[in-house]
Amino acid sequence: MDLPVDDSEDSWPLLSLASSFFIVFGGVLPYIPQYQEIKRTSNPDGFSTLVCLVLLVANILRIFFWFGKFFEFPLLLQSILMIVTMLVLLSLCCSLQNVNRVSTKQHHFTDFELDYFWKWSRFEDYVQFCFSLTISGALLTYLFLDIPAYVEGIGLVALLTEATLGIPQLLQNFKNRSTRGMSLSNLSQMATGRIEGMIAKNQRKHLQRTKKEQKIAKLSNDSQK
Repeated sequence: MDLPVDDSEDSWPLLSLASSFFIVFGGVLPYIPQYQEIKRTSNPDGFSTLVCLVLLVANILRIFFWFGKFFEFPLLLQSILMIVTMLVLLSLCCSLQNVNRVSTKQHHFTDFELDYFWKWSRFEDYVQFCFSLTISGALLTYLFLDIPAYVEGIGLVALLTEATLGIPQLLQNFKNRSTRGMSLSNLSQMATGRIEGMIAKNQRKHLQRTKKEQKIAKLSNDSQK
């Protein structure tokens, strides 16, 4: 008896492409209205740049985790795109802060002042931090790539770091006693973006599992003929 085989294989590439699109771009979409809000008001004080720190560190570590334990390529692209997005957002915040700054004293990454960590005066200082983190991570990953505990540790730290994403903005709002400068569409899109990303990941896994089952059924039919 022949097993029924679904003939809708042509739809799988399109569905897979759609899920990959949501995975890659779903994470950065919430920060587009935030960028527009900051640019419109010329005031970045309502947005916590520590959000950028959290996402930069989490996604840089996730890329290193990929080298030790391959995961889906769209997720890797998502991390790369998120890093670029955070750097663009930081660049805008730095340029506006320099325009609005009253004090002439400069603080730089190479000063290694703990009190002014992530409060540097130039965008180049943030790039230097990311570059230093990347070089250090690359060296450690090269040395300990064959150690499963190290690889799993990178993934765990990346996951825990991203889990703190909402805390910096919450503290910023508490400090300002206001949510002014925080895009409301950013909050809604952040929530929906996370949900869409989870749905897309689950849908992609379902498509891959179903396609694999169809191939097995087709091979079974061929063997019975």
